Amino acid sequence: MAKVLIFFAEGFEEIEGLTVVDLLRRAGIDITTVSITDRNEVTGSHNISVKTDTVIDDVNFAGSDMIVLPGGMPGTRNLEANDKLMEQVDAYIATGKRVSAICAAPTILGHRGHLSGRKACCYPGLEGELKGADTSTEQVSVADNIITSRGLGTAIPFALAIIEALSDRATADKIKTSVVYKEA
Repeated sequence: MAKVLIFFAEGFEEIEGLTVVDLLRRAGIDITTVSITDRNEVTGSHNISVKTDTVIDDVNFAGSDMIVLPGGMPGTRNLEANDKLMEQVDAYIATGKRVSAICAAPTILGHRGHLSGRKACCYPGLEGELKGADTSTEQVSVADNIITSRGLGTAIPFALAIIEALSDRATADKIKTSVVYKEA
């Protein structure tokens, strides 16, 4: 079974983070919520507090298959300022492990040079920070081991793309049907 780590920083976008957690758990994918602080409680950008499964200092990065970065402000900046997390993002991409980012969070990958020559998308207006990327306005972009998405309104297709990448299309379609999601 695939193992996923999703990182929550103060000011994260709640829907982007929790939709991924919910849908991956429905799909039977092992996803662990991780606070980048030393506390298990993280408050999102809309003042909703979430209790995470663990904190970053207790994570076994070697045992997971994907890192997920939700967007939101100042959550994205807080994720990017965490050296331990950034070291792991770089290592995952370098070794072919998967990294997924939504909304403003793909800018982290752009700043670190990971999107050069790859198709990617992000929150509208931030495309200039996806350095070297072939930017897209699609809801979700999949390029090699990186999945990016545009924002809160694309959280379901983002989660479904992650499910498809880690499981298969049939599982993603089953979850899509079970939550009564219909593409516009």
